[in-house]
Amino acid sequence: MAKSTAELQEAILQYIRRNPGCPSSEIHEGIHSPASYATVKRALQTMLAGNLIEASGRGKGTRYRINRSYTLLLPIDPEQYFQKEIDEREIIDSFNQSLVKDILGSVSLFTEKDMDTLNALQRTFEKNTSSLSTEAYKQEFERLAIDLSWKSSQIEGNTYSLLETERLLKEKETATGKTRDEATMLLNHKAALDFILEHPNYLHPLSVAGIEDIHSILIKDLNVARNIRHRRVGITGTNYRPLDNEFQIREALEDMCTLINQRANVFEKALIALVLISYIQPFADGNKRTARIISNAILVHHRHCPISFRTVDSIDYKKAMLIFYEQNNISAFKKIFMEQYTFAVGTYF
Repeated sequence: MAKSTAELQEAILQYIRRNPGCPSSEIHEGIHSPASYATVKRALQTMLAGNLIEASGRGKGTRYRINRSYTLLLPIDPEQYFQKEIDEREIIDSFNQSLVKDILGSVSLFTEKDMDTLNALQRTFEKNTSSLSTEAYKQEFERLAIDLSWKSSQIEGNTYSLLETERLLKEKETATGKTRDEATMLLNHKAALDFILEHPNYLHPLSVAGIEDIHSILIKDLNVARNIRHRRVGITGTNYRPLDNEFQIREALEDMCTLINQRANVFEKALIALVLISYIQPFADGNKRTARIISNAILVHHRHCPISFRTVDSIDYKKAMLIFYEQNNISAFKKIFMEQYTFAVGTYF
């Protein structure tokens, strides 16, 4: 019975996802289940109580939709998701205002089990760093900064190897056959991370001006426009279109800053910054780089372990980001965040 109940709920969820705003009678007919109409109605009530779906209207006028928080956290398999080509995927193709203003502010991004894991890792980090001198901490942070500069740049197409990156950042020796811009990108990452270490309170509380300042460090000498963009941008690999109005972009960033500043959970602050700066795409270029640095700045300010992303696969990172763009679903990216926090605590400091 438990299995059939779960199967019935899954069939209902799939139907409502394809047909949002449908009544119970249509759901009963559409799922082609041997379950009676009364059974479907009871399943709908159970799903309402479990926040899987939400209802509007009364009586025969009641209409059902997938609960917004459920959509945000519903596990999505990236490999299965990207079996469909870009024009075959059913997506949310424009910026979702309610995602920032309503949805992310009303749901916990990490389960109780997730938080047990993250808090245990944080206690390990605190124990490891409690005996470190200021100089020893800086040395470990530099090791992480080299890894982060390399991986963050690699995600953006930089071809420097990790060893070449270390030689560049430590000895200012450029690699043979690489472009000047590749070296500049890496050096700018290191400069931004050094700035965060020297000014751990600079982005607290988080502000649009502070985000712009970090972006300016990251794009220095790269022929990239500073400040909030005022033209349209496209994103490779998706039909999602970010906002194209400078004032709306700034408003979205301000809403994001308010959301993050009001959040008590440090891990949620860092994760929200990581995905939303990329989602809003406030700059002509350098958005994901800025997001990774801002996210780490939040962790550093709150004396949490920063993240290097060293072991994440660049394609997996991009796929998780595209799923957030297209479905407003954070599950794949949350998985990456937790894996990388685990790696960082076990590797640095």
